[in-house]
Amino acid sequence: MDLSAITPTLLLASLMVAATPILLAAIGELVVEKAGVLNLGVEGMMIIGAICGFGIAVETGSTTLGFLGAAVGGALLSMIFAFLTQVLLANQVATGLALTLFGLGLSALLGQGYVGVLGPTAMKLDIPILSDIPFFGAVLFRHDAMVYFSIALVTAVWAVLKYSRVGLVLRAVGENHDAAHALGYKVVRIRFAAIGFGGACAGLGGAYLSLARVPQWTEGMTAGAGWIALAIVVFASWRAPRALIGAYLFGGFVVLQLNLQAAGVAIPAAYLSMSPYLITILVLVIISADKSRAALNAPAMLGRIFHASN
Repeated sequence: MDLSAITPTLLLASLMVAATPILLAAIGELVVEKAGVLNLGVEGMMIIGAICGFGIAVETGSTTLGFLGAAVGGALLSMIFAFLTQVLLANQVATGLALTLFGLGLSALLGQGYVGVLGPTAMKLDIPILSDIPFFGAVLFRHDAMVYFSIALVTAVWAVLKYSRVGLVLRAVGENHDAAHALGYKVVRIRFAAIGFGGACAGLGGAYLSLARVPQWTEGMTAGAGWIALAIVVFASWRAPRALIGAYLFGGFVVLQLNLQAAGVAIPAAYLSMSPYLITILVLVIISADKSRAALNAPAMLGRIFHASN
């Protein structure tokens, strides 16, 4: 066992990379749930984003086009969920689970020709002057553009939800869709837009896995990241800044257990690998213990079906 091999600089820098795909998916799902919709298909949209982004990047040689294609792929898949739940009024939980299974199967089919293929990697940005700062330069200013985009997206979502009229309308739909409808707001259209945004974010998160974190395609490579993103929304109490904290905490546990394995810690690798997920479950159990607090923060219409004739 050699713990000296674990360097704080590399650990913290890797933490930001590990947290980015989950953060992107979580912030998209947060917006969806703020609109009163529970989409459990995040895992399926992420894996579709991963294969769409990787395939387009390989064929075009551009990671930028890959990320754009992933966002479109995730959004298109989310529209299936939106149509089934908002137009046909299907059960949101069952439809979300079906969407995950469909996404996993479709991605395996689409990715058959890309197994073992090395794709282009998202280029890291060395920000002049800032990247040369001791310790902080290596930790904060030598990442690819998507790391900074994810942080900017969290900030933008927080500002829109808190200060803008768009955010107010979205929250109103999530808190009381009947009242919002009575005031003349198009509840179904608003929820379609929110679901599409969530799908695009999940697609970007999936593409980050296949284009930046592990620049290759592997069947099932999301490995439960979509479920963790769903858990982080609850952990964050449906607040964007807390989602950032939750994603970075989970990313930190993932990176730490990988470093501990590399250092030869005398703990079975299987226990280390499942530790981030166990810790996430433990945190959710603790948070859920205060049912009054959870009920206060959750959108009142979350998971409930809306029909204009109600």
